[in-house]
Parts: sequence; C-alpha cells; structure tokens
Amino acid sequence: MFDWRTYEHGIHAFDAGYVRPILAAIHLIVDDGRVALVDTGSNDSLPNVLAALDKLGLGRDAVDYIILSHIHLDHAGGAGTLMRELPKAKLVVHPRGSRHMAEPSKLVAGVTAVYGQEYVDTVYGEILPIPAERIIDAHDGLVLPLGGRELLCIDTPGHAKHHICVVDRKSGAIFTGDMFGLSYREFDVDGRQFILPTTSPTQFDPAEMHASIDRLMSFAPSMMYLTHYAQVHDVPAQAEALRRRLNQHVAIAEQHAAAGEGRHAAIKDGITAYLLSELRAHGCSLPEAEIVEVLATDLELNAQGLEYWLDHRA
Repeated sequence: MFDWRTYEHGIHAFDAGYVRPILAAIHLIVDDGRVALVDTGSNDSLPNVLAALDKLGLGRDAVDYIILSHIHLDHAGGAGTLMRELPKAKLVVHPRGSRHMAEPSKLVAGVTAVYGQEYVDTVYGEILPIPAERIIDAHDGLVLPLGGRELLCIDTPGHAKHHICVVDRKSGAIFTGDMFGLSYREFDVDGRQFILPTTSPTQFDPAEMHASIDRLMSFAPSMMYLTHYAQVHDVPAQAEALRRRLNQHVAIAEQHAAAGEGRHAAIKDGITAYLLSELRAHGCSLPEAEIVEVLATDLELNAQGLEYWLDHRA
C-alpha cells in the first residue's frame, strides 16, 4: 500500500506517486460522504486516488471538488486525467490558472522549456484539457460547501501569483500547497518537524510570501497540510522558522548577486550549506549525501527562483 495517513475531521493524506515516495501528497477531505481532493500530483496519481476512494468505501461520483493550490505540474499535472474519471467533480483553481487548465499548451510549453521534452513526457505525460464549464474560479473569499462543512479559498501569492490556500472551517486547519513551505518526513526527529521555504521560479516574491504567511497565521490554524508533505503541527514555531529561513535564502542571494557567471553555483552552494547546518541543529543524523539527495530538486529550483527574483525585482 502507498503511504496513507488518516487525521481527525475526515482528513486523509496519501502519496501522489510523484517521482519518489512521500514527495507529494494528495489530501482527501470527507464530510457526509462528499469528497474534496486538494492537489493532484501527475497523471501517475490516478491509481492511488481510485484506491483511496475504494479504501474509504466511496464511489467516483462522491468527489465534488478537485482543488488546485496552484498550477505547477507537481500539483496540477494529473487534474485533467482525474476530472475525466470523476464525473461529478468541479475543478477549483485561481482565476489566473483557470485558462491554463482549460487550454494547457502554454503551461506545458513553459515546463518543457525548463526541463526538456523527454523529462515532461516521462514525468507528466499528456496534460489533458478540462472543459471550461467544469472549472470554478477560486476568487479570494470563495466558500465551497462540502457536506456539512465549508472550505474557504484565499489568495496567497509569493510562491506563485496563481496560488490559493484552503481554510477548513470545521477543523481549523489550512491546506497550504507550497505557501507554507516544504516539510519532508525524512527529516522528522523524535516527532519534531523541519520546514523550509520554496523560492522556485518564476513568480517568487519574498515580500508577498511573508504577507501570505502572515495571512495564514491570522486564522490561528490548528494544523497545516502541505503538499510536500502532509500534516505539519506546532504551527506558530514552524511559521517562525519558515520566516527566518526565507530571510536567510534572500540574504544568501543578495550576498552573491554580483558573482557573475558563478552566481547560480554560489547561491545554490550557499543555501545547501545553510540548510545542512539547520538540519544538523535540528538533530537530523542522516548522511549528508542522503540529505542532499532528498533536497536535490528543491535546491536547484530555489537557486533558480532566487536568481530570477534578483534579476526582476523593482
């Protein structure tokens, strides 16, 4: 069985089957037999989604919503395939993202330009368009009824301008996509969790990210549910650590802003050394090579996003 986690208030998290185990979670919210899924992974998630519904004794027509925190393909790549298999579901996505889900060619072209055609074909496959009439624009303040509960969508830029978070009014928890950073379960030490920001290109903005973190915290959330990966507790302390590590990422980028051709390597090396130091202080005893392997994609993307921000800040 793929990784499966059951929490209170009808909330479940399971492995999306994206790239490696426990990298990306899909969250499943159940209330009075009705279902919302938050984020989709890639097309490879379909068997796990159907198995999750079977595990809970729910049919495909029980899914009312597929909610995308944003349209980066590790969160949205499987949406078209899932919508095809879940006949009553509506796709809920930021208004900036809805047109790209209805017509994904520009989205795919952008990803292909970064990663190459072979990578896109292997990891994501065909990104299916979604009929516009099945898409709900998640304007700030949109409330989605699900069974007997309400899900509030809020606009949270900083990682991407098309990013939303979902406040579950029943549990007091928030489903954060990438806005509350990354917290990999490999780094847990005696129940304590480690969190780091994601500054990936091309819409990272540190001021907006800080403002969005502040907005999330204004709800006094009981828990955060991250796509990477699942439930994060001790939320106030994690928010403080996230802000501090975000500031240090920005400081490292500014330190190397004038490094010329060596800038990317210098920024990447700087954030790598910083996070290794922070993980050691956290008590993580994994070998350095294993830590770097877990963080490899994030280190590269964070460095790229910091560089892009340096080049495009006002």
